[in-house]
Amino acid sequence: MRKSALQSDEFKEFYGTYLSTLGDDVELMETLIGGKDSFVQFIESIPKEKLAYVYLENKWTVAEVLEHIIDTERVFQYRAFRFSRNDKTPLPGFEQDDYVLQSNANKRSKEDLLNEYLNVRKASISLFNYLDREKLLRTGTASGIQWSVAGLGFVICGHQEHHRRILEERYLK
Repeated sequence: MRKSALQSDEFKEFYGTYLSTLGDDVELMETLIGGKDSFVQFIESIPKEKLAYVYLENKWTVAEVLEHIIDTERVFQYRAFRFSRNDKTPLPGFEQDDYVLQSNANKRSKEDLLNEYLNVRKASISLFNYLDREKLLRTGTASGIQWSVAGLGFVICGHQEHHRRILEERYLK
């Protein structure tokens, strides 16, 4: 499915920020797979001594940003799974700052974070790979927002790209 097939009511305006980091008319599976490959290279390029770096007081460390990307993909993947199975139960939001505080990201190695990222992204690829158009267009409610399954997939990709840019511009320059 192509990003251009998304309707504006399939995601909240805030999440459009993430979608804007992707190309104009990208295809979901190509973006999930290509994003995995390029993000692995990106993580591998981060010097180990930078994992604990923060550019301002009270900001997340590089390791915490990486864990946040992983956690968010896992949450959005779960939402997409539920909605693709036609589960209409509204799902709650999650407090990203609380998740980061509980993650122990700063005690983890770069290799460990990379391995977890790969496992989560491979699971996303596996999930979305076998969804037909009907299932990709299914919707559900999470965090009080109406989402399509495809919209969640594209936001996973855009969220990763958004934070990669922040890491490049504020942490790793």
